[in-house]
Amino acid sequence: METASTAAVSEGEQRLRERREAVTRTALVGALANLVLSGVKIAVGWVGHSHALIADGVHSLSDLATDALVWIAGHHASRAPDLEHPYGHGRYETVATLALALLLMLVALGVGWDATKRLFEPESLATPALITLYAALGSILVKEWLYWYTLAYAKRVRSDMLRANAWHHRSDAISSIVVLVGIAGTIAGLPYLDAVAAVIVAVMIARIAWELGVDAARELVDTGLDAERLAAVRTTILKVGGVRDLHMLRTRSLGGIVSTDVHVLVDPYISVSEGHLISVKVEQELKRRFDEIEDVIVHIDPEDDNIAPPTMGLPSRREVLMRLAGYWSQFPELARPERVQLHYLDGRIEVEVYLPTSAVRQADATPELAARAARALDGDPVFGRISIYAGGAHQDSAT
Repeated sequence: METASTAAVSEGEQRLRERREAVTRTALVGALANLVLSGVKIAVGWVGHSHALIADGVHSLSDLATDALVWIAGHHASRAPDLEHPYGHGRYETVATLALALLLMLVALGVGWDATKRLFEPESLATPALITLYAALGSILVKEWLYWYTLAYAKRVRSDMLRANAWHHRSDAISSIVVLVGIAGTIAGLPYLDAVAAVIVAVMIARIAWELGVDAARELVDTGLDAERLAAVRTTILKVGGVRDLHMLRTRSLGGIVSTDVHVLVDPYISVSEGHLISVKVEQELKRRFDEIEDVIVHIDPEDDNIAPPTMGLPSRREVLMRLAGYWSQFPELARPERVQLHYLDGRIEVEVYLPTSAVRQADATPELAARAARALDGDPVFGRISIYAGGAHQDSAT
């Protein structure tokens, strides 16, 4: 029978495999299209005297390097976690996106510089041939198709890198539209329009590069979800049964996947197993409600450790049991308890002692035993309330 953990691992491996296949397929299709487009636009632009079309062709040529970068990064990012990368390899996508942004910015600067220079050299301006219009139109259609093709895969596998590459294709389509308008205007008798179109293309490329670079940089410095999304996460957690409050809610992105950790406040007297169940419920609910959240760490708090007295200096269970054995050595009834439960609350330790029925001869003796046990601890400030349970009888006593 498949366990929950095995199922989770299998599901994770399936997602990685789907992402790897999506990256490979879109990168190969994009590379082939860009190879053909760059050759056609540069050749037609050269023969047809359109500097804007040549600039657009160089842009498409740079996309070949982008496709290679996407493929390499996607191959690494889809690998399963290992000892050196326990959180997976998703940051390869982030680094690739940042590199893609830098490459686009360099292309924008080069295209913009060349076009601006020609604007101040009227003698270098030429009238493009009619064939350049058809090349620009073909580029628009191919690039728009690539945008929708890549975006579909990006949504399917939730990949920010593929989404960025899709928008890269869309920016190419828009730049080709500008080139088309520029060429048409120049042919119609406005000689500056082709160069102006090239400048506009450069500005558009730079804008896309800036947006991609900023998003990638934000992810590399562990920027969390936006305020609205974070509020929705908080509301979801508070609706889980057993959760009283929460604090230290933190999120961060990792290659399009969001990792979340949170401290939740629960009833301090519930069992460890119930506390664990609450944490599992929180994890399941977050993953169910938010597609981007795949990694959740829940810390169970019996009290709000932001305002409660610190418990770090209190002794561990072994030391506590040794102290209790010393304090209660004169009480044979407490020598062999069924269970001793410790509650580290409000800077002190509350003790619950569960005795077998035979340990106390009469139920009426339980209050007296609890009072004497508490008095024996009067000199030790780490202990708080003492509770004795025996044969259904229960008595509390404060030290």
